[in-house]
Amino acid sequence: MGTNTLTYVVLLAMAFSVASASDPSPLQDFCVAVNDTNNTVFVNGKFCRDPKLATPNDFFFSGLRLPGNTSNKLGSMVTPANVAQIPGLNTLGVSLARVDYAPYGLNPPHIHPRATEILTVLEGTLYVGFVTSNPENRLISKVLYKGDVFVFPQGLIHFQLNVGTTNAVAIASLGSQNPGVITIANAAFQVDKNVINYLQSQFWTDNHTY
Repeated sequence: MGTNTLTYVVLLAMAFSVASASDPSPLQDFCVAVNDTNNTVFVNGKFCRDPKLATPNDFFFSGLRLPGNTSNKLGSMVTPANVAQIPGLNTLGVSLARVDYAPYGLNPPHIHPRATEILTVLEGTLYVGFVTSNPENRLISKVLYKGDVFVFPQGLIHFQLNVGTTNAVAIASLGSQNPGVITIANAAFQVDKNVINYLQSQFWTDNHTY
């Protein structure tokens, strides 16, 4: 009986540790990501360089000082500053992105599966919002001006639209070293056109129990 109880407790603890997995707190001051697997330790999805070999450039990125090229169909450009650009972010659980918008430019509906986002408007006027989960699917939106801040909860569909006649700039702070992004239109358009037509012809009801 004692052995069975101990086994149950261990399995329960393992289940809780998996269920609560996210960007964990770092176990050391920092863990600079490297691609070379020689003489490294595997931590949190990236290999870590010996801390004694860390340099200032491991914690530096100059890419956000330059405007993104908004000459595209959306009229917007996102410049990320995550662990791919700043190796020193590994295990630290944060990242940034600069978003540039041409007049009436759109950062289309998307989600970040691993992070909450806080958006700060640096220049311009943005109409922003997110949609709550089922069953309400409620749009929560607001017009933001220079200096305003808005939060997009983790995993919820959200967007930004420049409603001004001049360029706009915003900085997004994200609660993950690698927040990920899924653009809703890109995901949906992978479905066969006939399937989309069929889905659009249906009368939708909520088939979930809450």
